[in-house]
Amino acid sequence: MDAAIKSIRPGKPSDKLPESRPGELDPAEFLAAAVRADQPRPARAEAEAAVKTLLAYIGENTEREGLLDTPRRVVEAFDELYQGYHQCPAEVLDRTFGETAGYDDFVLVRDIEFTSQCEHHMMPFYGKAHIAYTPVERVVGLSKLARLTDIFARRLQTQEHMTAQIAAAIDEIMKPRGVAVLIEAEHTCMSVRGVAKHGASTFTSRFTGMFRDNPAEQARFLSLVRGMR
Repeated sequence: MDAAIKSIRPGKPSDKLPESRPGELDPAEFLAAAVRADQPRPARAEAEAAVKTLLAYIGENTEREGLLDTPRRVVEAFDELYQGYHQCPAEVLDRTFGETAGYDDFVLVRDIEFTSQCEHHMMPFYGKAHIAYTPVERVVGLSKLARLTDIFARRLQTQEHMTAQIAAAIDEIMKPRGVAVLIEAEHTCMSVRGVAKHGASTFTSRFTGMFRDNPAEQARFLSLVRGMR
């Protein structure tokens, strides 16, 4: 399943459907931090007051001992959970290494664990990302792919958008021959509320370059991701 979001607007029976193509992402999404230094933001005290309002909304006594410090703790947790808004994806992939002895196959980092927050319900979804790219002369440190995943995961997200952002960032900054990204995750907005289907997994993928154009490379990537389990 490609991570692009495609229109489901019905057309006339005689309409010829256009060729399906992945949507273009605004480079600002993956080349810079999401929060500008001059961007107006509420003060911490205002954020804590908002948490207190929500506690009162659900029927809690905000003055009881166990909740007196909760607004501060929630805002501190937000600072940690959403630190990706203040981090720059391009800087993570900026330093590369050229001593590869002519290596010309793809590099795969599998089972990158992450936790993110659904932008629709602000509930966690968590799982693993598998990322491969075929370098052109230079490679990036392996931990940088994990850090890149964390930057996008630590923002309000949809899994589809996160998949596309990771692939686009690697493709744009490193200019490899191809990128493959597969993400598998469980969404608590589906498992603990709503239909409450615990254990249901969602898979999204994005392929560029040689992975998009060569089905055999896609198959080899998927085989290595699924192997040794």
